[in-house]
Parts: sequence; structure tokens; C-alpha cells
Amino acid sequence: MLTIGELSRRTGVKIPTIRYYEQMGLMTAAERSEGNQRRYGTEERDRLSFIRHARDLGLTIDAIRELIELSAHPDRPCARADRIAAEQLEAVRKKIEKLRRLEQELERITTHCHVDQVRDCYVIRALANHDLCEAEH
Repeated sequence: MLTIGELSRRTGVKIPTIRYYEQMGLMTAAERSEGNQRRYGTEERDRLSFIRHARDLGLTIDAIRELIELSAHPDRPCARADRIAAEQLEAVRKKIEKLRRLEQELERITTHCHVDQVRDCYVIRALANHDLCEAEH
């Protein structure tokens, strides 16, 4: 059995986050020792690793909850799990596209500025006036 501190060290998940996941119902409430310390087994460690990996991939708490529920029924089709992953992939692609637009605009405004004084600085003017941007970002 692992204490919450040991579980935290082994999974890389901070203690308050572990407690939060318990409160959110992603993890079952830990068993308690006679001294009222939380105790975790390999099943809880594996569940927490699953949650952490899913969070690292940007999945929402609701999506993780659904995936956990799906994993409790190994004989069911995995189409819903595939859809959840595909939806996250699409969301990531949209974020990447937005970041590319931001990168292009920042590159444009930083290379457009060739003055020495703030009063003539294009970066300041562009940030103050969205109309100076080339595209929506």
C-alpha cells in the first residue's frame, strides 16, 4: 500500500490534484490506515497514471470520466473511445492552427518595427489597434 505522498512521487501527480480527482469521482476514495492516512494500491496507482496521461493529452475531466466508465466494460465496442480521441485530436489541430496564426502575426509586427523610440514603435501601435493586424487571430 502507498501513502498519498508515495503515490504522488510515483505518478508525478501533486497531492492536491490526487485529492481533487477523488472529489471529482475519477478515483475512488482511498482506504484509510488506523492512523487515518490514505492508502493506495496498484489499481489506484494505475488509475492515476491513466488520468495523468489523459490530462497530458489535453482530455477534459468529463472525457476522462467517460473513458474510465468505458474501460470498466472491456467487452463493449471501442467506437466511443475512438471518437473521444478523435475529438481531442481535432481540438489540438485547431489550437495549433490558431498558434500558427499568432506566430505569423507576432513575426509580422516584430519585424515591421525599425525605430528606436517607443512613440514610433509599430508593436505598441499594433497592440493598441487591432485594425493593423493582417488577419484575425
